[in-house]
Amino acid sequence: MLRYDVIVVGARPAGAAVALLLARAGLRVLAVDRARFPSDTLSTHQVQPPGVALLRRWGLLEGLLAAGAPMVRTAKFAHPAAVLEGAYPGADGVLSPRRTVLDALLVGAARDAGAEVWEGFGVSGLRWDGGRVAGIDGAFKRGGPRSVAASLVVGADGKHSTVARLAGARDYRVRPAMTAAFYGYVEGLGLTGGEVYPGRGGLRSMWPTNDGLAVAFLSVPRERFAEVRELGFLASFGDRLAGARLAAGEPVRATVDLPNTFRVPYGPGWALAGDAGLVMDPITGQGIGNALRDADALAAALVAGLGGGAPLDRALAGYQRSRDRQRRAMYRLTTGAAGFGPERFGSWLYPAIARDPADVSRFLGVLAGLTPPLSALWGFAKSRALRIPTFRKYHPSGEKSEMSG
Repeated sequence: MLRYDVIVVGARPAGAAVALLLARAGLRVLAVDRARFPSDTLSTHQVQPPGVALLRRWGLLEGLLAAGAPMVRTAKFAHPAAVLEGAYPGADGVLSPRRTVLDALLVGAARDAGAEVWEGFGVSGLRWDGGRVAGIDGAFKRGGPRSVAASLVVGADGKHSTVARLAGARDYRVRPAMTAAFYGYVEGLGLTGGEVYPGRGGLRSMWPTNDGLAVAFLSVPRERFAEVRELGFLASFGDRLAGARLAAGEPVRATVDLPNTFRVPYGPGWALAGDAGLVMDPITGQGIGNALRDADALAAALVAGLGGGAPLDRALAGYQRSRDRQRRAMYRLTTGAAGFGPERFGSWLYPAIARDPADVSRFLGVLAGLTPPLSALWGFAKSRALRIPTFRKYHPSGEKSEMSG
């Protein structure tokens, strides 16, 4: 039986990046995926600045830019109460590459680093040895069954992860699916920056992508799915897309399969990364960036744990603690936005900060995952001498408290 140090199930951003980093560290790695690359998949396309910084550090950013994915450093957030326009803080902006481009680039980089990649291979089961995962069973689409052994199996196989299900990964902080999401490729907009149009009836956004196109994204309450399909995708954007047209041969893609959950991301002989371990509604566009951040942190934990630098269980427990601490505030912001409920701050906060470029940049940093929401809110209050109405928040410890201006 073939044997590897690590098998990675799923070779899209989370899995390909884990394989790349582990191979660069000298581990023997196999990555497998049902798909063949390049291939498309449902996606918001957005890589937020923390993810862009990782691509830069790994030496992959220039290749992505050369493939025609433009870096967006400015955005307009057109709320009914005020229009905020400004630049993202820091050196990096937002990328919205086609998944056919991004995923193929990451898979190629993993191969170049020495990882073996099996495309068109589906995993049907986990192999166990004394209560510990010890490999996988599966098959190529055109071929017989194969079994492969490993010291550890990583599940990077998406929100309905086979590895998570078979390993018995526990869900927690579960929130219901609340939205329907649509996206399509539009030509004729000539975008130079991102545009976001929030409202009670839905959120609409447009971002430059490859080949001079824009990816237009629409999120609405789940119960409006049939209404949007009847009205039509472009018509749902109102006047903003009145002169635009869908790119030839590109269908509008839609889904209501948008769960929100954390999962325990490790156990005996297995670990999870990306949507397999934590998935949230796409309304804030965090998925790809989170996948890359998970890959970076999980690879470091595995190199330490498998290489003897630290006990493996302790290294993986630290990976979970760090992930949960970093994502908790954005998860709350995301699930709150996906509920499309009454706003507590927008009507007074957005007009107050719209006049100050520094405040607008700080706000865009919140949307990009660069600035914790609560820190930004208090920063706005101090800079604008605002009185903040009483509201509830969660401390990092998870304890609730009341805070008021």
